[in-house]
Amino acid sequence: YKKYSLGMKQRLGIAQAIMENQQLIMLDEPTNALDREAVQLVEKLFLDLKAEGKTILIASHDYETLKTVSDKIFDIDGGRIVNESERNVNS
Repeated sequence: YKKYSLGMKQRLGIAQAIMENQQLIMLDEPTNALDREAVQLVEKLFLDLKAEGKTILIASHDYETLKTVSDKIFDIDGGRIVNESERNVNS
């Protein structure tokens, strides 16, 4: 593990978060240090988990991924929600 790249450590952390088949999965910056191909795999994984009825809470600055996988996005500033947007699930 010590010699793994940051991207490989990220993948391992995501695998660890989902392997116990929890209903609620919380992730902090899950796409950090991942290449575009890995980000696309992670996005597909999140969409598949969501389709299974899982709730995924993601803290991230990767707005493109958030737009792809989220039903709701909350912008937080100083510990307060300053904006909430909902994805149109019919689009």
